[in-house]
Amino acid sequence: MSTRALDPVYDAAIQALSAAGDDALSKADSEGFPDWTEVVAWTERLKALVLHQRDRGSLRAELPALGERLLRFLARLPLPEGTDAESIVARFVATLPEVRARLAEDVEAALEGDPAARGFGEIVAAYPSIHAIAIYRLAHELHRLGVPQLPRIMSEHSHARTGIDIHPGARIGRRFFIDHGTGVVIGETSEIGDRVRLYHGVTLGAFSPRRGQTLRGTKRHPTLGDDVTIYPGATILGGETVIGSASVVNGNAYVTESVPPGSRVVPDPPRQEIRQRADRTPQLCLDWDL
Repeated sequence: MSTRALDPVYDAAIQALSAAGDDALSKADSEGFPDWTEVVAWTERLKALVLHQRDRGSLRAELPALGERLLRFLARLPLPEGTDAESIVARFVATLPEVRARLAEDVEAALEGDPAARGFGEIVAAYPSIHAIAIYRLAHELHRLGVPQLPRIMSEHSHARTGIDIHPGARIGRRFFIDHGTGVVIGETSEIGDRVRLYHGVTLGAFSPRRGQTLRGTKRHPTLGDDVTIYPGATILGGETVIGSASVVNGNAYVTESVPPGSRVVPDPPRQEIRQRADRTPQLCLDWDL
């Protein structure tokens, strides 16, 4: 088929794609959103600024540039009533010293809690959890200020890079450490106390209703007290579920009810049985009755 013969096909597709619509994608375009690639580049520069020591000269050059980029992002977004882009940028920049201080404590917690760690430099350079927590703490400040879309793009970039999914709306205390990290999910209304440690595959999730929008703005995810440890593969669900301080949840546990402080949650271990098939060939079976 010649190029000219394809012209009617192109014309029909162009007409259909350019036609005004009322579907979800058309509504997304009318609402507006920043470019993903630009937000990712800005996020990585901002993360480097809080993770690495800078002299005043380099900060004087870098910080205003990051602030100007944030202003451009905010110009494309619907802002909370009664606020303006300049005030949001000013309030966000004012939080950066505290974000850096919290991250320094997170790095200390990683060194104290992981015998494989050789030093602070290795943790900052190589631990995916520190990069995920750094982006979370920055995105959380924007979320607190009511900035739409931008914090979610930041967190989804972190999720894609590290395998750790932390919603920017979650509230996380000091000296937080995620060991390994792959597959960790922390939902929007999760509350996590100080000195908490999570391992890979942990989910702090919500029960799934048929119409999720009916629960918007409600407490849907669990609360962890101070000094809680959650081992790999554990799932904790529900906004009323509270894991009391100094508790331990063993791996692969499924928790939907609160436990008091100082508890240890232990799932039933798998039972190994040998069963005889009809041909009398022994068969190994694992019954995972948790």
